[in-house]
Amino acid sequence: MSVADPRRIVLFRHAKADWPQVNDHERPLAERGRKDAAVAGRKLADTGIHLDLALCSTAVRTRETWKLAVHEFPQRPKTIYEERVYEASPGELIAVLNEVDDGAQNVILIGHNPGVHGLADILSGSAEGDARERMNRRGFPAAAFAVLTFTGSWKTLEPGTATLADYWAPSE
Repeated sequence: MSVADPRRIVLFRHAKADWPQVNDHERPLAERGRKDAAVAGRKLADTGIHLDLALCSTAVRTRETWKLAVHEFPQRPKTIYEERVYEASPGELIAVLNEVDDGAQNVILIGHNPGVHGLADILSGSAEGDARERMNRRGFPAAAFAVLTFTGSWKTLEPGTATLADYWAPSE
């Protein structure tokens, strides 16, 4: 694979979390979140994107979301639980993605809002079809994901260099 080959980034927000009396990092998924995580996993699997690497926040709700979603995939990618994804700004998330080895063509980042939605907006200099309109209309609800494409090294990923290729959110 060369850096001239298109790369994909899937930005995946954790599914709906519960609000028990625990600190924010330890919040588990709600019943609806467990269901939506599996549905999102099936939708991601249906895209046919072969994921090489998953970068997942260390928060309980993101780890649970990923565990339920990845179960739907034909092949599990290498997963790294990355503390820097928790409560990260779009700029901090770009810095994490800039460190990805160029051997990885397709990466999924499982994180939180407002960082994930902000990152999708900031990276996408263009969009295919009505993907941007759908994302702007729906926002980035729990269990939503956006697929972005770009060409080049991960080190060159910066605002405006990607195309928003697809967007999906669960039904309310």
